[in-house]
Amino acid sequence: MEILKGIPVSPGVYIGEAFLLEGEEVRIPKRMVPPDRAEAEAARFEAAAGQVLAELDSLRGVTESQLGPNLAAILSVQTQLLRDPSLRERITNRVIKQHHSAEYAVARTLREVAKVMSASQSQLIKERSSDIIDLEKRLLKELLGEEGEDLEHLQRPVALVVHDLGPSQTAALDRNKIKAFATDAGGRTSHTSILARALQIPAVVGLETISTDITGGETIIIDGNRGIVILRPDDRTLARYKKLQVEFQEFEKSLIKDKDLPAVTQDGREVRVMANVEFPEEVLDAITNYGAAGVGLFRTEFLYLKSGVMPTEQDHFEAYKQSLLHLGGRPLVIRTFDLGADKIDPAYSVSEHNPFLGLRSIRVSMKRPENFRLQVRAILRASAQGKIRLLLPMISCIEELRWGRSTIEEIKGELRVRNERFDDEIEIGIMVEVPSAALQIRALARECDFLSIGTNDLIQYTLAVDRGNEHVAHLFTPAHPAILTLVKMIVDAGREFEVPVAMCGEMAGDPIYVPLLVGLGLTEVSVTPKLIPEVKTIVRSGTYERFKEIAGKVMGMDEVAEIADFLRDELDAVLPPGSKFGAGRS
Repeated sequence: MEILKGIPVSPGVYIGEAFLLEGEEVRIPKRMVPPDRAEAEAARFEAAAGQVLAELDSLRGVTESQLGPNLAAILSVQTQLLRDPSLRERITNRVIKQHHSAEYAVARTLREVAKVMSASQSQLIKERSSDIIDLEKRLLKELLGEEGEDLEHLQRPVALVVHDLGPSQTAALDRNKIKAFATDAGGRTSHTSILARALQIPAVVGLETISTDITGGETIIIDGNRGIVILRPDDRTLARYKKLQVEFQEFEKSLIKDKDLPAVTQDGREVRVMANVEFPEEVLDAITNYGAAGVGLFRTEFLYLKSGVMPTEQDHFEAYKQSLLHLGGRPLVIRTFDLGADKIDPAYSVSEHNPFLGLRSIRVSMKRPENFRLQVRAILRASAQGKIRLLLPMISCIEELRWGRSTIEEIKGELRVRNERFDDEIEIGIMVEVPSAALQIRALARECDFLSIGTNDLIQYTLAVDRGNEHVAHLFTPAHPAILTLVKMIVDAGREFEVPVAMCGEMAGDPIYVPLLVGLGLTEVSVTPKLIPEVKTIVRSGTYERFKEIAGKVMGMDEVAEIADFLRDELDAVLPPGSKFGAGRS
C-alpha cells in the first residue's frame, strides 16, 4: 500500500480500478520535407487546424449545454490561440521556409510557447501551459491520423490516472465511465480543476509521480476531500473505505432529502448556510439541489480566469443579474476581484519573489483602480434587481477599507448623474483573512456593515504555512489555538458592534468544526454547495447551549492534536461514520 498527498481540487471519494492513460507524450522526430512538398505540407497543417477548431467548437457547444456558457468559455482559450494569425504563421513558416514536417512544426512551436509560460513566476500562467499542451495533442492526433483515445471505448467505470489532463480532455470525459482522476501535474486554479469541480468528479492533482507509481488495472482510492490517493490499498484499508463509501452514500441521500429544512439548533438558534460559487450557473444548482440560503461568496475573479480576458462592465452585470434571478430574493455576496498570488492578471503582474505577500486583491485594485471601478459600477447597477452585499478582499488596515468605501461612494455619485438605479444602502463588508485585520478588528468593525472570515489565507498567514507545499502542508490546520483565538476575536467584535459575521473559508465546511463555530457565535457560514446539507444536519443535531460548552472547552486547550481529537469525538457522537468526515479521517 502507498499513500500519496496531492492538491484536492474537486471533492468526493472513489474506490475502483485505475486506468492509466499512457502514450500521451508522442516524440516527434525532426523530419524534413522536399521543397516542392512544402506548400502541400502547410495545407495539411491548415486542414488539421480546421478539423481541430471544428472539434473544439462542437465540444464547446456540448459543454455549454451541460455546464453553461461561462464554463464553456474555458475552451475558447484554445480556439482563440489556434485562430491567432501570428501563431499559425510561426508554424507555417517552419514548414514553408525551413521545410519541417507539419507534425514537427506544430510540436516545436507549441512547446516553445508552453516553455515560456511554464517559466513564468505567475502560478496561473504556469498552469495555463497545460492548455497549450492539450492543443498540441489534438493537432498531432489529427496530423498523425490516430484513432480516438481508449477512453472512448471503456466498458466499465474507472479512475483515470494520467501525467496531465487538458481542459478539452476534461470537458469531454464520459462521467458514466470516468468516476475520478488523479494527475502528476496541475494546480487549484487550472482550467482542468475548474471543470472537474463543475462536473463533480473527485480529483486530486499535483501528485508528481502517480502516473509512474501505478499500473493500469490496480485498485486505487482517490479522496478528493483531503487530496489523498491510496495505491494498492491493503485489505483492512479497502474494507474500511468500502464500508464508509456505502454508508456515506446512504447518509448523503438522507441529507439531500432534508436539504430544504432550515439550519436551526434544537433550542432555536438559526445558522444561515450559504454557497460559495464561481459562476452564475452554479447558483441554481446550489439552491435547488443543496438547499443553499443564498450565495455567501461569489468569487468573481473566475469570470476572468475562465478565459484570460478581463470582463467588461456588461459581462459583470449580466453575471450578477443571472445569479439574482436564480436566487429569487435570497442574498448574493459579491467579492471584488481577488487577483494576485496564484490568480494573476498578466496585464498587472509584476516580478515578485513571494506573490502571496505582494501585489494582490485590494492592493491590485488600489494600484490599478480602473477594473475595480468598472466592477463596482456593475455591482451597484445589479443591486437594483435584488439583495446584493459587496465584499472587499484582503483588507489589512483601515486605510484600505476607507479607500474602498470612498471609491464606492464616488461611483454612486456617477450613477446618480446618469439616473441609474441602484441600492443606495448596499452593505459593504470586508474579508478578514490577514492577521493584522483580525488584530485591528474592533476598529474595522466600526466602519463595516458585515465581516466575512476567510480562513484559508488567515491560517496560511498566521501559521506561516503554504498549504500547497507538501513538506509543510500537515502544519496547515484550523485547530491551532492561535487561529481559534483570532476567530473568537472577530466574532466577539461583530457582536460588540452589532455587525454580522460570516465565515467562507474551508474551515466552515469541515464537519468537525461546525459545532465549535456555532458555539463561538457564528450565525452564517458559506461553503461548497455539496457540503451544505451536511452542515445543516450538524447544526440541527444539537443545541446551541451544548455547542457553547464545546467551544468553551476547546478555547481552554493548548495543543492541536488535543483539540482535533476532542472535536472528532464530539462529531462522532452526532453523525454516522459514513459522513464526509469519517471518510476523510480514515
